[in-house]
Amino acid sequence: MSEKPVIAIDAMGGDFGPDVVIPAAVQVLEKNKNLDIILVGDKVLLESYLSDVAPAILNHLKIHHASEKVEMHDAPALALRQKKDSSMRVAINLVHDNVANAAVSAGNTGALMATAKFVLKTIKGIDRPAIVSTLPSVTGHTHMLDLGANVDCSAQHLLQFAVMGSVLAEVMDNKAQVKVGLLNIGSEALKGNAQVKEADAVLQQVGGINYIGFVEGDDIYLSDVDVVVCDGFVGNVSLKTAEGVAKMVGKFMKDEFKSCWYNKLAALIAMPVLKAFKDKIDPRVYNGASFLGLRGIVIKSHGGADVFAFSKAIETAVQQVEEDLTQRIANQLEQILER
Repeated sequence: MSEKPVIAIDAMGGDFGPDVVIPAAVQVLEKNKNLDIILVGDKVLLESYLSDVAPAILNHLKIHHASEKVEMHDAPALALRQKKDSSMRVAINLVHDNVANAAVSAGNTGALMATAKFVLKTIKGIDRPAIVSTLPSVTGHTHMLDLGANVDCSAQHLLQFAVMGSVLAEVMDNKAQVKVGLLNIGSEALKGNAQVKEADAVLQQVGGINYIGFVEGDDIYLSDVDVVVCDGFVGNVSLKTAEGVAKMVGKFMKDEFKSCWYNKLAALIAMPVLKAFKDKIDPRVYNGASFLGLRGIVIKSHGGADVFAFSKAIETAVQQVEEDLTQRIANQLEQILER
């Protein structure tokens, strides 16, 4: 494999396919020449998008043909068993075969997780991969997992998520003392279900993790916790609720500013503040959820991502490759298992 990071991209996945993926790849390469990208998909179609790309960028772009595409409505089992030459499957195969260091896709989440787990398998000590993403907070941002891969989790699974999240935050934020919290309905020891209480007891005893105890939902956005751990059911509901609230607040603000001429004038005056506010909570900046626990790096972009958002997912993959995230998680787990 090349000494440079090599990223395999499912160029057919997501709502927009090559219309977004290829401009995003070009955008990333314009900023980082120490990188190669493999576009996986229909070769003839993808080549038609590259006619106007500068030769200096083309030198870092390759096309790997795949004859099939996983649709957003495809069942994970169908994608796994019947679409073995899909752009999603081939991109992950390239990681497995050490042709690429990471795979990025905006395709069907369930199919991507099922395929990645089947092809790459999990790191020793990890029972189930987890989806982790980054959310804005008053202190910068918070990493949260699991966000939907595992609806029912045991205490042991939550411990594994805590280890993986802690290493991720160390890598992505260059932070030595990562604060890890367990999401609960209160900070008191008596609160929570059996799994959360058991996980808390285990985490209190585990070395190598800076575990700070229970955190509540508002702590995700208002405290200095770096990693919030929960099962996939709670995590996904929390994420979708936050997205809904953000959209509601945005709509209310727009409606009020448009309601009369005076408010329209106020909006014009407040425009710099409104833009700064929008930039801080812009979900596109945090696009690129990681599938932690696999023997390889797989990044899931939002299906409706635009060029800017998809470029962030590619950059996330590059950073995780450069920091050797998978091996660092494996090393940390091995140390904890030995204890």
